[in-house]
Amino acid sequence: MPRNLYRYVLETSGWHQLCLVVLTVAVFLLEVVPLELQRRIVDDVVKHRDFWWVVVLAAVYAGVVLVQGGTKLVLNVYRSWVGERATRDLRRRVHALVSSDSAASSTLEAEGVQASMIVAEVESIGGFVGGSVSEPLLQGGILCSVLAYMIHVDFWMAVTAFVLFVPQFVFVPLMQGAMNRRTRARVQIIRQLSVSVVEGTSSDDARDRTDDERIQHVFELNMGIYKFKFSMNFLMNLSTQLQIIGVLLVGGWAVYAQRLEIGGVVAFISGIGRITDPWGDIVNYFRDVNITQVKFGLVRDAVAQQARDFD
Repeated sequence: MPRNLYRYVLETSGWHQLCLVVLTVAVFLLEVVPLELQRRIVDDVVKHRDFWWVVVLAAVYAGVVLVQGGTKLVLNVYRSWVGERATRDLRRRVHALVSSDSAASSTLEAEGVQASMIVAEVESIGGFVGGSVSEPLLQGGILCSVLAYMIHVDFWMAVTAFVLFVPQFVFVPLMQGAMNRRTRARVQIIRQLSVSVVEGTSSDDARDRTDDERIQHVFELNMGIYKFKFSMNFLMNLSTQLQIIGVLLVGGWAVYAQRLEIGGVVAFISGIGRITDPWGDIVNYFRDVNITQVKFGLVRDAVAQQARDFD
């Protein structure tokens, strides 16, 4: 198996990743169209223009939503298929080693590790393969396209929203790093616990105490992860609400000064909501990268060890 996770991604799904990139670009380019249509619809209503034009814009809005939603549906199904292919490949590789004569006579520890890989660990690796390229491209593309549109609508509202967004560049990496360290430790401990359970054919006080300590350690690590996760969500939501308040103040002043139409403020607030989800998904993606790299390394090393034993 390749030493690097992304090299494995390219080997198992290189051409499919290119197709996913094309679909992804189409999805995030369509992201700003509903924002512009919202702005135009609201402005036309406020200006008391003929209502038929509002109906036309609403119909176009519905069409754009259907096209974007359909494209995203195809993208999600396609990358799930790519991920399942990778999962199947990993399961077949590990199963071939477990089923070999050498594996049949291997230690219980090795058997427990391999069973754990087949049942659980390869699932998350395969799932990551499906979105390894398209997911960060999609969320990053949405962020960039919406931010560019917000600057186009009103520069000072965009500056206000960005300034209130900046603190997330500080606390998110710090808190995510703390969660990643705990997650890596948890994966290792659960692996050790699985091996111990498979080996435990008879009662052993020392082993039982060690396993209990491992279980307690996993509990503490999980609680630490939850505390960081929900605290980070709280701070990210607070930052989003502060951005909306700032936009209402700056945008309200611009409307009052007749420098901006009310539809621009409406579209801008909607844009802030469209930034929040992709940013959170990017944060989750890099967390998954860290976890998946650990699991891929464990699977790769175990497969390599069994291959050497077979030779």
